[in-house]
Amino acid sequence: MNQKNTLRRRSRQIMVGRVAVGGNAPVSVQSMTKTDTRDVATTLSEINHLKIAGCEIIRLAVPDATAAKALKDICSASPIPVIADIHFDHELAIDAIKNGVHGLRLNPGNIRSEEKVREVVAAAADWQVPIRVGVNAGSLDPAIKLKYGGVTAAGLAESAMNEVKLLEKCGFELIKIAIKAFDIHTMCEAVKIAAASCDYPLHLGVTESGLPEDGIIRSAMGIGNLLLQGIGDTIRVSLTSESTLEVVTGHKILQAAGLRKSGPVIVSCPTCGRCQIPLQEIARKVQQRLAGINESFQVAVMGCAVNGPGEAEQADFGIAGGKESGLIFKHGKVVKSLPMDKLVDGLIEEIFTSLQAARKEEI
Repeated sequence: MNQKNTLRRRSRQIMVGRVAVGGNAPVSVQSMTKTDTRDVATTLSEINHLKIAGCEIIRLAVPDATAAKALKDICSASPIPVIADIHFDHELAIDAIKNGVHGLRLNPGNIRSEEKVREVVAAAADWQVPIRVGVNAGSLDPAIKLKYGGVTAAGLAESAMNEVKLLEKCGFELIKIAIKAFDIHTMCEAVKIAAASCDYPLHLGVTESGLPEDGIIRSAMGIGNLLLQGIGDTIRVSLTSESTLEVVTGHKILQAAGLRKSGPVIVSCPTCGRCQIPLQEIARKVQQRLAGINESFQVAVMGCAVNGPGEAEQADFGIAGGKESGLIFKHGKVVKSLPMDKLVDGLIEEIFTSLQAARKEEI
């Protein structure tokens, strides 16, 4: 499977717990819990499920002092770094730091007092906790909205960079920047302005992107657009869905952009009147049989003789089906011809045999 490498923007590296963000580190995948942070057991259960799905950093809402107190137990038991999401009350940020969080998200749109920000920065510096400057179109500083006549890319970027300058003035540089909006044009343009203005790592996301059928597309377009330009060091897909889908989608975006290798890629044709096999059912079976494999390779599942053999030849493994029989390809060469009812089993056997041989060579 050949993919072009994207030349990434140079950014400085920070550590969020044990996870490196920026520099030469892989683009990481984040999510945010949908549980009540005050419910420690339920929150930890969700975090563990997210970790299994591939989440590398988790953010938690901290709406009050009880939630901030719960962070102590959550952070000590979490398998991945925890970021506290803070709005309005700077004291919650300080409490979160003392209770062991690995990172903070501060919103300059609703914590606007320089004195209060300085207090948070002092605590973060003492504990070496990085701060994400998280600007959101929905909570942009009213003064900036007034200046620009509404929410604009320039205004969002200015809000972020003003906060960055304040942190720098305090001698603090463990900074990550996120600028999010529902409108992907605005989001992308604002992030590009910030990317050109500094070398801090950038967190990408499309805010409030919606239900999966819409949000996955919006997120892929917004996040993917920037990633293909080399911009972005960590991502979070925001969906009105179970949180694990956010993580799976994030990894698929990175995989499509050629930035992460996370399991097999299934290539399958959309089918047309020439297809004489239940291709969707076959492709789904192949996907299910390969679930849980970490190695990265491409599998083509094709339904006719027009593009089937050509696509299968370009993949690491592939099948091209016909009415009664089909072909199995490996690295561009036909290795077997089998009846259609044996084709999936034959493909999986060929893949597993190759993987086992490769694993033995690595030992």
